Amino acid sequence: MSIPAEIWTKIKNGTRLSRDDGIRLFQTNDLIGLGELAHTVRSRLNGKRAYFVRNRHINYSNICVNGCAFCAYGKQPGEAGAFELTINEIVEKVTAPDAKAITEVHIVGGCHPSKPFSYYEEIVRAVKQARPSCIVKAFTAVEVEHFARLENISVTQALERLKEAGLDMMPGGGAEIFAPSVRSKICPKKLSGEGWLSVMETAHRMGIPTNATMLFGHIESIEDRVDHLIALRELQDKTNGFVCFIPLPFLSKKSPMSHIHGPTGVDILKTIAVSRLMLDNILHIKAYWVMLTVKLAQLALCFGADDFDGTVMEEKIGHMAGAESEDALTVEELQYVIQSAGFEPVERDSFFNPLRR
Repeated sequence: MSIPAEIWTKIKNGTRLSRDDGIRLFQTNDLIGLGELAHTVRSRLNGKRAYFVRNRHINYSNICVNGCAFCAYGKQPGEAGAFELTINEIVEKVTAPDAKAITEVHIVGGCHPSKPFSYYEEIVRAVKQARPSCIVKAFTAVEVEHFARLENISVTQALERLKEAGLDMMPGGGAEIFAPSVRSKICPKKLSGEGWLSVMETAHRMGIPTNATMLFGHIESIEDRVDHLIALRELQDKTNGFVCFIPLPFLSKKSPMSHIHGPTGVDILKTIAVSRLMLDNILHIKAYWVMLTVKLAQLALCFGADDFDGTVMEEKIGHMAGAESEDALTVEELQYVIQSAGFEPVERDSFFNPLRR
């Protein structure tokens, strides 16, 4: 199926695409044409710039009550491979010599069954005290709702306390796919899609910007993907709180759902391109090299993506799921792979403000 002429016209005129348009774009066999469309929008919004950030990932624990069917990261208490970090261990990671130049600390973990809310407040407070110039981007919507429920407080109260401790921004994880029929199979214990959107709306209205994600390539349909993108677009219309969208390919290799092969390279590029075209009000699309591999992430820059993430020191979740990418990239490596793809590397902060070194 080729791309309908009316979609080309809409993109040329800057007209918002409909649900049917999104479905037809996923159905097209014209991958090059789809890439050209997405690159047109990417160039209109971001020119030749491809952003990166000096960041460190900290996964404070993989002990989790949710038991998602796709997850290779979560463990039960006492299970082999389960871990949880102390506050001192977390501080050591952001004050180590190899973390000297970072500008962002990205903190996420499992929904621990018994950690008190004060532990999460202290993580943020301690990191902010140790590295006051760094942006603390911490805790998904799923985690925040879990903290609030265990503490018997509202999500608003939880976010107020985290913000007071030094929280600057939230990552976009836990969104998976919003479709209830899919969610009931892959993550039935996790916060619902409606709940995820509600937490994010609350954060945005409190002045806490966030990212957004979509996990694709498992048992969802293309209609489910388009509906997910439209739900994000509608919330962005209301709050303008999403900074960046990250399409996350399902990695099946070490997953309990390993019988599903996960998305092909073509499907990944198509999803990134359609995301760029549908999300006309979210300025940035990330090519998350950890889960794409560096080479496919380079190609994604030609299919609508404009962000390469960053140094990503010590990422665990994607690699425990079977990611075959490097454990980290240096700034020089990031600049090289971006330039060799034909783009201009631009170092940024967490909010996409360019940084000059």
